[in-house]
Amino acid sequence: MGRGVRARLGEGTRGILAVDTNYHERAKGEIPKPENMRRYLEVAERSGVFAPGATDSLKGRSEVAVMWLEHLLLHSMLQHESGEWTWGRHVVVHPAGNTDMADVCDRYRALLADESTFASVTLEELLDRVALPAATVAALRDRYVPG
Repeated sequence: MGRGVRARLGEGTRGILAVDTNYHERAKGEIPKPENMRRYLEVAERSGVFAPGATDSLKGRSEVAVMWLEHLLLHSMLQHESGEWTWGRHVVVHPAGNTDMADVCDRYRALLADESTFASVTLEELLDRVALPAATVAALRDRYVPG
Protein backbone atom coordinates (compact mmCIF):
# COMPACT_ATOMS: atom_id res chain seq x y z
CA MET A 1 0.00 0.00 0.00
CA GLY A 2 1.46 3.37 -0.94
CA ARG A 3 1.41 6.65 0.94
CA GLY A 4 2.69 10.07 0.08
CA VAL A 5 4.25 12.71 2.27
CA ARG A 6 4.28 16.27 1.00
CA ALA A 7 6.89 18.82 1.97
CA ARG A 8 7.05 22.54 1.36
CA LEU A 9 10.50 23.39 0.03
CA GLY A 10 10.28 27.16 0.02
CA GLU A 11 9.64 29.60 -2.79
CA GLY A 12 6.19 28.04 -3.26
CA THR A 13 7.46 24.64 -4.42
CA ARG A 14 6.78 21.23 -2.96
CA GLY A 15 8.40 17.85 -2.71
CA ILE A 16 6.81 14.42 -2.47
CA LEU A 17 8.02 11.30 -0.72
CA ALA A 18 6.00 8.33 -2.03
CA VAL A 19 6.28 5.36 0.32
CA ASP A 20 5.26 1.89 -0.84
CA THR A 21 5.11 -0.64 2.01
CA ASN A 22 5.28 -4.32 1.11
CA TYR A 23 5.11 -6.46 4.23
CA HIS A 24 4.10 -9.84 2.85
CA GLU A 25 3.63 -9.18 -0.88
CA ARG A 26 5.36 -11.49 -3.32
CA ALA A 27 6.67 -10.98 -6.83
CA LYS A 28 3.85 -11.34 -9.34
CA GLY A 29 3.88 -10.56 -13.04
CA GLU A 30 1.55 -7.77 -14.16
CA ILE A 31 0.92 -6.11 -17.52
CA PRO A 32 0.63 -2.31 -17.80
CA LYS A 33 -2.59 -1.24 -19.53
CA PRO A 34 -1.78 -1.23 -23.26
CA GLU A 35 -4.14 1.71 -23.87
CA ASN A 36 -2.01 3.85 -21.51
CA MET A 37 1.39 2.74 -22.82
CA ARG A 38 1.98 5.88 -24.90
CA ARG A 39 1.62 8.04 -21.76
CA TYR A 40 3.74 5.68 -19.64
CA LEU A 41 6.57 5.85 -22.17
CA GLU A 42 6.24 9.63 -22.49
CA VAL A 43 6.61 10.13 -18.72
CA ALA A 44 9.47 7.61 -18.56
CA GLU A 45 11.35 9.32 -21.41
CA ARG A 46 10.88 12.82 -19.96
CA SER A 47 12.07 11.63 -16.53
CA GLY A 48 15.52 10.78 -17.84
CA VAL A 49 16.04 8.20 -15.09
CA PHE A 50 15.81 4.98 -17.12
CA ALA A 51 18.73 3.22 -18.74
CA PRO A 52 18.65 3.02 -22.56
CA GLY A 53 16.26 0.27 -23.65
CA ALA A 54 14.94 -0.33 -20.12
CA THR A 55 11.34 0.53 -20.95
CA ASP A 56 11.29 -2.11 -23.71
CA SER A 57 11.27 -4.80 -21.03
CA LEU A 58 8.43 -3.05 -19.18
CA LYS A 59 5.87 -3.08 -21.99
CA GLY A 60 4.80 -6.69 -21.40
CA ARG A 61 4.24 -8.88 -18.34
CA SER A 62 6.80 -8.11 -15.68
CA GLU A 63 7.23 -8.52 -11.93
CA VAL A 64 8.42 -4.90 -11.76
CA ALA A 65 5.44 -3.45 -13.67
CA VAL A 66 3.59 -2.15 -10.59
CA MET A 67 6.78 -0.59 -9.20
CA TRP A 68 7.37 1.08 -12.58
CA LEU A 69 3.82 2.50 -12.68
CA GLU A 70 4.11 3.83 -9.11
CA HIS A 71 7.47 5.44 -9.94
CA LEU A 72 5.93 6.95 -13.08
CA LEU A 73 3.12 8.45 -10.99
CA LEU A 74 5.76 10.30 -8.97
CA HIS A 75 7.43 11.48 -12.19
CA SER A 76 4.13 12.65 -13.63
CA MET A 77 3.83 14.95 -10.60
CA LEU A 78 7.38 16.22 -11.11
CA GLN A 79 6.56 16.90 -14.77
CA HIS A 80 3.29 18.73 -14.09
CA GLU A 81 3.02 21.99 -16.02
CA SER A 82 2.46 23.96 -12.81
CA GLY A 83 6.05 23.30 -11.72
CA GLU A 84 4.72 22.94 -8.18
CA TRP A 85 6.56 19.67 -7.48
CA THR A 86 10.32 20.12 -7.70
CA TRP A 87 11.62 17.13 -5.76
CA GLY A 88 10.42 13.57 -5.31
CA ARG A 89 11.47 10.09 -4.31
CA HIS A 90 9.67 6.75 -4.48
CA VAL A 91 10.72 4.56 -1.53
CA VAL A 92 9.85 0.88 -1.20
CA VAL A 93 9.87 -0.46 2.37
CA HIS A 94 9.84 -4.21 3.02
CA PRO A 95 10.98 -6.58 5.79
CA ALA A 96 14.43 -8.11 5.33
CA GLY A 97 12.77 -11.52 5.23
CA ASN A 98 10.68 -10.62 2.17
CA THR A 99 13.26 -11.78 -0.36
CA ASP A 100 10.76 -11.50 -3.24
CA MET A 101 10.46 -7.73 -2.71
CA ALA A 102 14.21 -7.33 -2.22
CA ASP A 103 14.76 -9.11 -5.54
CA VAL A 104 12.12 -7.02 -7.35
CA CYS A 105 13.73 -3.82 -6.01
CA ASP A 106 17.15 -4.96 -7.20
CA ARG A 107 15.80 -5.86 -10.66
CA TYR A 108 13.99 -2.52 -10.92
CA ARG A 109 17.07 -0.60 -9.79
CA ALA A 110 19.02 -2.30 -12.61
CA LEU A 111 16.69 -0.55 -15.11
CA LEU A 112 17.65 2.89 -13.82
CA ALA A 113 20.43 5.12 -15.06
CA ASP A 114 19.67 7.62 -12.28
CA GLU A 115 18.53 6.41 -8.85
CA SER A 116 17.88 9.86 -7.38
CA THR A 117 14.10 9.35 -7.38
CA PHE A 118 14.03 5.70 -6.25
CA ALA A 119 15.15 3.92 -3.10
CA SER A 120 14.38 0.78 -1.16
CA VAL A 121 14.96 0.05 2.49
CA THR A 122 14.16 -2.84 4.78
CA LEU A 123 11.77 -2.24 7.64
CA GLU A 124 14.56 -3.19 10.04
CA GLU A 125 16.96 -0.64 8.51
CA LEU A 126 14.30 2.05 8.74
CA LEU A 127 13.63 1.28 12.39
CA ASP A 128 17.37 1.23 13.21
CA ARG A 129 17.84 4.75 11.83
CA VAL A 130 17.14 7.74 14.02
CA ALA A 131 14.49 9.00 11.60
CA LEU A 132 11.34 8.21 13.56
CA PRO A 133 10.22 9.09 17.09
CA ALA A 134 11.12 6.42 19.67
CA ALA A 135 7.46 5.64 20.45
CA THR A 136 6.75 5.05 16.75
CA VAL A 137 9.76 2.75 16.41
CA ALA A 138 8.67 0.77 19.49
CA ALA A 139 5.10 0.39 18.20
CA LEU A 140 6.26 -0.69 14.73
CA ARG A 141 8.77 -3.17 16.14
CA ASP A 142 6.13 -4.61 18.46
CA ARG A 143 3.66 -5.08 15.62
CA TYR A 144 5.81 -5.99 12.62
CA VAL A 145 9.20 -7.34 13.69
CA PRO A 146 9.10 -10.93 14.96
CA GLY A 147 11.05 -11.89 18.07
